[in-house]
Amino acid sequence: MMQPRTETELEAELRAIGAARYHHLHPFHALLHEGKLSKEQVQAWALNRYVYQSRIPIKDASLIARCEDKDLRRIWRQRLIDHDGMAPGEGGIERWLKLTDDLGLRREAVTTMRLALPATRFAVDAYVAFVRERSLLEAVASSLTELFSPDIIRTRMAGMLASYPFVSKETLAYFEARTSEAPRDADFALAYVKRNAKTRELQELVLEALRFKCGVLWAQLDALYYAYVSPGDPPPGTFLSKRS
Repeated sequence: MMQPRTETELEAELRAIGAARYHHLHPFHALLHEGKLSKEQVQAWALNRYVYQSRIPIKDASLIARCEDKDLRRIWRQRLIDHDGMAPGEGGIERWLKLTDDLGLRREAVTTMRLALPATRFAVDAYVAFVRERSLLEAVASSLTELFSPDIIRTRMAGMLASYPFVSKETLAYFEARTSEAPRDADFALAYVKRNAKTRELQELVLEALRFKCGVLWAQLDALYYAYVSPGDPPPGTFLSKRS
């Protein structure tokens, strides 16, 4: 039987997964950050990404609902506040809608998700189900993509502000907030995982949870690339600027 990894070894393997699999490597993100997408393609990205944003507090609430550790519940519920806010008009979801508003998308088209790609919805639903159904340790580990998000956020903000005249700093307020929220959340989740994944078997589950989450993010971009870049064939009933 293989010996458990040390905490240092486990963290190194988690970070290696991000280096190899995180969606900053996807060609759609390269096009977005380099200013090579049309406004319609940026709109398609923002509209579809709303599906993911809208489900983040739902998956976090499902984690909290089955957590018997009051300290973990207390810390994790900050994620709900970050995304839902404490009052109408606050929170990350509202900031994402500011982005879609500024891109010229009607809120009804965004919030109903009726124009989102089927693959986007399937991928996001799979993530919510994973957090709801797998062990608490695996659910927490699946959030560790936040370890890698600050760098991509800074690259995205700089690239989009430099390249797209229809984007302003206010448009990207969601990402500005995440530069401080994501590191805080990732530090807590990483410490939790290292503290609780003490056997080789549990460590393998943690690593696989992060691979799964990277796949969820990658699958969403695959769908966007196919529908709106190459071959550029969106499924019937999904987003096109003239009907949004």
